[in-house]
Amino acid sequence: MRRQFQGSLVAMVTPFRDGRVDEAKVRELVDFHVAHGTDGLVPCGTTGESPTLSHDEHKRVVEIVIEQAAGRIPVVAGTGSNSTAEAFDLTVHAARAGATGALLVSPYYNKPTQEGLYRHFRTIAEAAPELPQIVYNIQSRTAVNVETDTLARLAQIPNIVGVKEASGSLDQMTAVVLACGPDFTVLSGDDNLTLPLMAVGGRGVISVLANLLPREVADLTHAALDGDWKRARDLHWKLYPLCKAMFIETNPIPIKEAMAMAGLIHPEWRLPMCPMGSANRERLRTVLTDGGVLRA
Repeated sequence: MRRQFQGSLVAMVTPFRDGRVDEAKVRELVDFHVAHGTDGLVPCGTTGESPTLSHDEHKRVVEIVIEQAAGRIPVVAGTGSNSTAEAFDLTVHAARAGATGALLVSPYYNKPTQEGLYRHFRTIAEAAPELPQIVYNIQSRTAVNVETDTLARLAQIPNIVGVKEASGSLDQMTAVVLACGPDFTVLSGDDNLTLPLMAVGGRGVISVLANLLPREVADLTHAALDGDWKRARDLHWKLYPLCKAMFIETNPIPIKEAMAMAGLIHPEWRLPMCPMGSANRERLRTVLTDGGVLRA
């Protein structure tokens, strides 16, 4: 049951065209990632604007990604919600659709206790016991931190196999690695912390930047997994300005803007996400040009 998800898993954007999910582009992006060495696909997470997808759209995107991936690389479907019943439904659907795993964001807005968090994740794990599940801890968006003791309890459940750690605290990430043991996979939720986390026992990243630079992010994680720390560090330094640029406005605004500049997608968001301001757009263009993504 404890499958090691590792390396570079991409937190896929959801491409839109005229207000609708661009299904053909979703398929193109799956093939793009397979061709460029991405280790796993994560549709319908934060970067995929999941809060603005209808349930039908959400399920359809997951189905398309699974179908197009065709077993070539793992698909870890985003199935989290602030409603346990809704997360239950989305997770069962992902399992039936053939997902390799599920990523479940900690319930947002409700501000549950640590006991409430434990019961939430346990309930969903029991709903799809054959599906490996990854907890997503991102207090900046959810209001509540999943404490290390809670993760250690959850790690005792056979199909809760890891955590996407976006607390921003390397100290907390280190504590999680120590508390949960070597079979529990800790993945970075912040591209700029991928290398530091892997240096203390993390196994990779669920990456925003990999939407744009899949090969480079995969190379960084693979170098670290192989113990080639010099190469990993060199790639970290090269990518660091781009990692930071992906958050000059709220994710996924900058990554979608960058992908549009690179000709990968049509620049479209769903409210309350909106196009980047003109000054920040030029800042982003400068970073992409300096980083060799765009021609001067």
